[in-house]
Amino acid sequence: MAEAVWSTDTGEAVYRSRDPVRNLRLRVHLQRVTPSNFLHYQPAAQMGKDLIDLATFRPPQVASGHRPDEEEEEEAVIGWQEKLFSQFEVDLYQNESACQSPLDHQYRQEVLKLENSGGRRNRRIFTYTDSDRYTDLEEYCQKITSAASETPSFLVERMANVRRRRQDRRGTEGSKLKSRIITWEPSEDFIRNNHAINTPLQTMYIMADLGPYGKLGYKAYEHVLCILKVDSNGVITVKPDFTGIKGPYRIETEGEKQEHTSAWKYTIENVSSLAQPEEEEREQRVFKDLYGRHKEYLSSLVGTDFEMTAPGALRLFVNGEVVSAQGYEYDNLYVHFFVELPANWSSPSFPQFSGVTQTCATKAVGMDKVAYFSYPFTFEAFFLHEDESADALPEWPVLYCKVLSLDFWQRYRVEGYGAVVLPATPGSHTLTVSTWRPMELGLVAELRRFFIGGSLELEDPSYVRIPSTFKGERLSRFGFRTETTGTVTFRLHCLQQSRAFMESSSLQKQMRSVLDRLEGFSQQSSTHSVLEAFRRARRRMQEARESLPQDLVSPSGTLA
Repeated sequence: MAEAVWSTDTGEAVYRSRDPVRNLRLRVHLQRVTPSNFLHYQPAAQMGKDLIDLATFRPPQVASGHRPDEEEEEEAVIGWQEKLFSQFEVDLYQNESACQSPLDHQYRQEVLKLENSGGRRNRRIFTYTDSDRYTDLEEYCQKITSAASETPSFLVERMANVRRRRQDRRGTEGSKLKSRIITWEPSEDFIRNNHAINTPLQTMYIMADLGPYGKLGYKAYEHVLCILKVDSNGVITVKPDFTGIKGPYRIETEGEKQEHTSAWKYTIENVSSLAQPEEEEREQRVFKDLYGRHKEYLSSLVGTDFEMTAPGALRLFVNGEVVSAQGYEYDNLYVHFFVELPANWSSPSFPQFSGVTQTCATKAVGMDKVAYFSYPFTFEAFFLHEDESADALPEWPVLYCKVLSLDFWQRYRVEGYGAVVLPATPGSHTLTVSTWRPMELGLVAELRRFFIGGSLELEDPSYVRIPSTFKGERLSRFGFRTETTGTVTFRLHCLQQSRAFMESSSLQKQMRSVLDRLEGFSQQSSTHSVLEAFRRARRRMQEARESLPQDLVSPSGTLA
């Protein structure tokens, strides 16, 4: 019967609340287990008429006017970080010589006020707040496993020595700037000392003094009833969980004598006051007004007018990333890249966009050595075809790249040149650019490149393709020797904007190139208009053929 009454689930429960934690209220009911009150308590499912009411068997008052059951049963409503002194603390803080810290002197003043006002209301139930020494000692001595002979690891000792920062100190520490953001060569001690998570957390212990009559105030009889932990995100951890519909929890104490051994039961209930409908409505109005103001602020930053391009113009916006480079001979690579805008293209800020990545050491991936840059870049350009009578087809911007390596003496070598045309369709694209480098024949050139660091370079990097400054008919590279090197990977996210996109027809949606949808290209427009007229004529001919009588359409028909 007793096994069905007690709750044996003493694990912790996690809750999350958006309300301030100062509104939390708990009711703790503590009672000594005696034969009378054990039979008097039954679960709700077992209550019936056949149970005997034992209220008439309560012991009478003693001559002093104090009934023993007043110490056998106690109930207290406790708020978050509310300090309830134990008998041990009352006796301790009455002695001024025992006060060492400012907190001890504060507690002494509060204890003296309690004594002058008639004494403390609680007798057995008391609390330890986040500022008490017991909280630090308990966090330091707590075990991680259930083993009797547990040897704490370095991480456990580190977490125990570092006191978790309280929430009110988080802002000041987070505002300090670190002088060294990256430690290039961390030592083993540095790694060990910085491998500790420091989460802002506040803790509170609800305790009980379960000593026998006349022996309250001894540390040996202190027992933990409930542990409350709250972090800065509003996560509340309760161990053990609220009683609710479960039975009470049980604590058994052992003493030197038989009369000092006893059993106690206690319940924990959440009695936090619920918000009134008027308060909830007022809170919703405050949140709605706050979100509205924030929305207006964001709208003021963005603006209400949508920025449109000029008629017949195309706006190209590219968010790119230099992902990696692989297959090169030497280590410590970096990439110099730039975008060349051909004729009829313009940029709002500068005619060319260029950038240089950081120097990256390679990593062995399979048979190749790969350098991962993850270097982001962005640029925008506008295309406007001013001369519609020109026979030349429009050109897209070209992305050029130059891969270099850096040695121990800060001397660089050219590892390869490459170029790729930007995609003509919007969306995400991953481009792999193959590179090559100029080379000289003979062993002397390779030794010079290895020891001195110098190597052949292109005076004009656009020589990788046909340079924009070349005006001749043919570009001859006869006698120019090159060597294939590695590859560079780019990831591009292209966005395009034009007024022509808003006026696209069903035929124009099937076009592959975006430029074909612009208004300025007469050749493409005339070709597509001819095809569309041919399709309309063919469709009308089929409709006319279907409307004719079958005897006229069929070749085997005869005249009457």
